[in-house]
Amino acid sequence: MFLQTTMGWHDCHMHEFRAGERHFGRPDPEDISMGMQVENERNIRLSSVFRRLGAKLIYIYDFGDNWEHAIVLEKLLPFLPDMTSPICIDESLACPPDDCGGIPGFYELLDALADPNHEQHQEMRDWIGGDFDPQAFSVEEVNRKLAPKRRRSSAAKN
Repeated sequence: MFLQTTMGWHDCHMHEFRAGERHFGRPDPEDISMGMQVENERNIRLSSVFRRLGAKLIYIYDFGDNWEHAIVLEKLLPFLPDMTSPICIDESLACPPDDCGGIPGFYELLDALADPNHEQHQEMRDWIGGDFDPQAFSVEEVNRKLAPKRRRSSAAKN
């Protein structure tokens, strides 16, 4: 859930995490019948996967678009007892939108949006809901979404 929120995706596609030979996700009875061992992601603590600096986890989102990410433990920060949820500490680029067709589709989307004369310009603008800035990313917005609901609702009342 935290990755989906940070990436800006809607968690509407199948996904998987891999750490070495271990696979985590939402176990599917069909996978089990084919001999695949997929551990329930809800039962896995990151600390059991990231045991040392440099440990890597592969995250694949949307098996059709096949977005593959390497997540690497680069640094351990001190434990903060008042921290109740993960936080985003840095930014890079906006995440490609759900269902854009993987890397080739994403580049086609960017080309169509950048060129008002492109034959799919208006269609892509309508599909994306207006403008899409691949450079845009807001650490503050992500952290607002990651904050526990009770903290968000009390902040909204003030």
